[in-house]
Parts: sequence; C-alpha cells; structure tokens
Amino acid sequence: MATTNGEPAPEGIHSLLDTDLYKLTMQCAVLKFFPDITVSYKFTNRTPHMQLNRRAYKWLEAQVAKLENIQVTDDEIAWLKKTCRYLDEGYLLYLKEFRLRPKEHVKMDFNAEGEYGGDDVFGELHLSTHGLWAETILYEIPLLALVSEAYFKFVDKDWTHDGQVENAKQKGLRLLEAGCVFSEFGSRRRRDYKAHSMVLQGLVDAQKEEDTNGEGWAGKFTGTSNVHMAMRFGVSPIGTVAHEWFMAIAAITDNYSHANEKALQYWTGTFGRGVLSIALTDTFGTPAFLRSFTRPAPKSGTTDTETEGQDPSYAEIFTGVRQDSGDPLEYIKTIKSFYDSQGITDSKKVIVFSDSLNVEKCIKYKQACDAADLTPSFGVGTFFTNDFRHASKPEKKSVPLNIVIKLSEAAGRPAVKLSDDKGKNTGDDELIRRIKEEVGYEEKVWVGGDEAHRWDK
Repeated sequence: MATTNGEPAPEGIHSLLDTDLYKLTMQCAVLKFFPDITVSYKFTNRTPHMQLNRRAYKWLEAQVAKLENIQVTDDEIAWLKKTCRYLDEGYLLYLKEFRLRPKEHVKMDFNAEGEYGGDDVFGELHLSTHGLWAETILYEIPLLALVSEAYFKFVDKDWTHDGQVENAKQKGLRLLEAGCVFSEFGSRRRRDYKAHSMVLQGLVDAQKEEDTNGEGWAGKFTGTSNVHMAMRFGVSPIGTVAHEWFMAIAAITDNYSHANEKALQYWTGTFGRGVLSIALTDTFGTPAFLRSFTRPAPKSGTTDTETEGQDPSYAEIFTGVRQDSGDPLEYIKTIKSFYDSQGITDSKKVIVFSDSLNVEKCIKYKQACDAADLTPSFGVGTFFTNDFRHASKPEKKSVPLNIVIKLSEAAGRPAVKLSDDKGKNTGDDELIRRIKEEVGYEEKVWVGGDEAHRWDK
C-alpha cells in the first residue's frame, strides 16, 4: 500500500513528531516549571458500543511496544528550530535525546466477556499512562491514533482509502470559497496514517487551486496541528495549549478558583506575551476563565506581574480564544460581550472553533462571527481524517470512534475538567461538586453535544 506521493504508508507510528503541536509546546513549559511532577492519564471510549476485538488489541499491544524505538531525527530538530522559534534551545536538546518508554509508562488491559471466542471476541479496552509529566505528555496522540487504527483495521473493515484526496480537496475548496480560515486538527481520531496523509494532500491541492484560479476567495488553509505532517507537506504547524495544562496546574496547586490565572501566568512565563496566544477557555467553564482573563499578564520568564494595574490584561495581549465545548453561537455572544465590557473593540480578536466541525458548521459560525465583528478560524478534525463510507453500502457511514485520553491525576491529586457542556466533564463526582462551588460553575447541556453519537447521525 502506498501514499499519494509514492512513499510507503507506515503501519502505526514512526515519528515522534507525529503528534499535535500543543503537546510539544506544553512539554516545553512543563520542563521549565514542573519537571518533577508526576501525572496519570486515562483512556475513555465515549462510544462504548464500539469495542475492539482481541485481534485488534494484540496488534495495538505490539504497536505500543514499538514506540520505544522512535527518536527525533537531526532533520526534524533542524526543521523545528527554523519553524517553531518559540521552542528554546534547551528544550530542543531535551527532545533530541527523548525516548518514550511504554514498558514503564503504559498500562494496557483487554476485558472480554468470557475466555472463549478467540481473536474475534470483543472486549473493553483499559489504557492508562503514569510517570513524570514531561516524559508521559507525548503518549496521548499516538495512543489515540493507534486505537482508532486498530478498530478500523480489525473491526470495521468495510471501507477503502479510495477518493480521500479528492474528498478532502472538495471540502477545502468549499471552505475557501466561503471565506473560512481553517486548519486540520484530526491526528487523534484519524483512520490511519495513510488516510491522514491523503487528507493533507487534498487540502494542499485545494489551496494551490485557489491560489491559481483567480477567484480571489478570502478563505485560507493555514496548516495542520500534526507536526510531522506539517514538515512533510510544507505547511505551518498549528496549536497552543490543551485542557491538561489547566487541569494539572489546578491539581498541583489544589486551588481551582485561581487555577486559570496561574496557568496563564506559567504560559506567558514560558513563551512571553503575545506568543502562542490562543486561550482555551472551557476547562472549568468559560465564565470562570473570563474572570481570570481580565488579570494583568506577566512578562516573559516570570510568573509575577511587575507593576500590577499597569500591565496589559491577558485579554488584551492574547490573539483570541478557542471554543471546544458547548453551544458555539452562545459562545460567540459571550466572547463579544466580554470584549465589549473590557473596552476591547479590536475586530481582529480571534475565536478558534475546534469542536466536531464540518463544512456547514464552519460557514454558520463564520457568519455569526462576522456579524459580531470577531475573526473566526476553524480547526477541523475528525470530519477531515475519519470521514468514510462503507464500501459495500456507500449510503451508510463508517462511523468514527469517539475516544479521548485525559489527565486523571497530577502531583498525587485527582484532575478534573468541567466544560461548557456536561457531556465532556471528567473527574470524581465529589471533587466536581466541590470545584463547581469554588469556581461558580453552572452546568450546561448542549443539544448538539451527544458524545456517544457525535458522528453517526
């Protein structure tokens, strides 16, 4: 089997950079401020009716074991140094010597009903990682990608790669024509490496066609969250920070009412003001985050404001915010009202949408942002990298898994996430109740947030 440019399509993971950019940026920040913190991560299948069989689990075990053989190449380090200038020399030296140690860090188990049925018996996958934060932070994306690949290699096999380049190109052209600025965010739930690379090829082809067709469309394909794919296809790596940054700092400090502000302080203390400055707002509910967003921002290299009251606020120095849960249209209203209340009238303030997008949703949210005088951008994930039909019945969708790996513990304390939609909340119920009171969290349920059936409607 070959990719679109004639190179072999690898099975599994073959580059440490075959991950999302925000894992590298967070690893850089972790090394600076939390090098000795121990954490745990836990896998959750939000589509529990879609399970692996034993054959898929055995393949997954073998692929996870092979992760120990991967290391960053000199060419990859040189590319990072040139492309991601915010990653300092000390971090790149660390990354050059870095190795995953799955035998030490990863725990896997397959719980099948009964001992019989052979390799075709289905069961529940239990998957977790534990170790130093700086050493375990890079497992999430490859593990999720491997679980998805295992399912579609051994369980749902009624599909082909045929047409994926053209499908992605047509989606890209529709977004470009509609004036949408967008990137590809689909690493974690891709069907496999080949499908991912075909999607990138299609999106690159769409941008090239737009550049040469003379239509003058306002849309733009800006790049991909996957660092390896960005390097391979000559596009920009896209990303800033994930929920685990806020979750871990909250658990480490055991102070949830100030966790958002501390997380922002450590972030700007690593990269400086205005660098990697798209803020993720929904780890403990967007309202709680926005209260911290009004606070003064420290200068690079410190976590303390030098002249409180005179320093600009995080809301002023950050390019914008990312929406990842809840009702996007309500979110636009909330962010517009917030900026207005702060006297920030800059129409260049960005909202990056990243929650289960497709072409129609992107266009809808763009129109709403235009009306609110905000600048939208879209990180489109599963709709790009895992959008397939059954080969035997093209009218029937081959439904993606909805799988996540979330931080479950940091510094010996449980980690919690409270999003803008109840369906995405994670953590111990008793702790969640305590944190809701601490941060003034109001539980919300979004009608579009059915996690078990997100993509099969």
